[in-house]
Amino acid sequence: MQIIRLNIRQKISRWFENPLVNLFVFLKIPPSVITSIGLVIAIIAAYFCYIEEFLYAGLLVLLGSLFDLIDGGVARKTGKTSSQGAMLDSVFDRISEIVVLLGLSFYFLNNKDELMVILTFIALSGSIMVSYVRARAESLGVSGTSGLLTRPERIVIIVISLLLGNPSYAIWILAIGTPISAIHRLIGSLISMKDKK
Repeated sequence: MQIIRLNIRQKISRWFENPLVNLFVFLKIPPSVITSIGLVIAIIAAYFCYIEEFLYAGLLVLLGSLFDLIDGGVARKTGKTSSQGAMLDSVFDRISEIVVLLGLSFYFLNNKDELMVILTFIALSGSIMVSYVRARAESLGVSGTSGLLTRPERIVIIVISLLLGNPSYAIWILAIGTPISAIHRLIGSLISMKDKK
């Protein structure tokens, strides 16, 4: 799975990321501004989720993910990498994902769909745990990247579901898949820690 993910990442870098990074470097837009724009776009996307404009929401989530994709590249190319920037990027990534899922939860709540509200919060909790397990594992000196439904995969699922006009598809997949992915990642991290000893 890691090999497939790496191959996809390399193709995305060649076709999309590198040209966009070069454009933003030429425009002299600081990486922190790019990161902040991505968050603002996610907040707007969340609002469109709430008012049931799923096509616009999906396009905005896709656009926001592009900003998230290039901020690190711009920082590296301009020599502006920093621990503060990395921290800001990680936190804003989490907030962006949270606000989009909250927007969907309020949409379901407004439509009195209690089951989907519950599933959305399960999906949200699972997504946070997938990211948290990786962060905690890496702070302890082991890789925590195993498992499916990493953030890029979650974003793709959300975007496709929104563009199809039915966010329920994404919520069901994430509600089932993210807890499993978090557990898988936790087990993999624990095994790595044991082997490290």
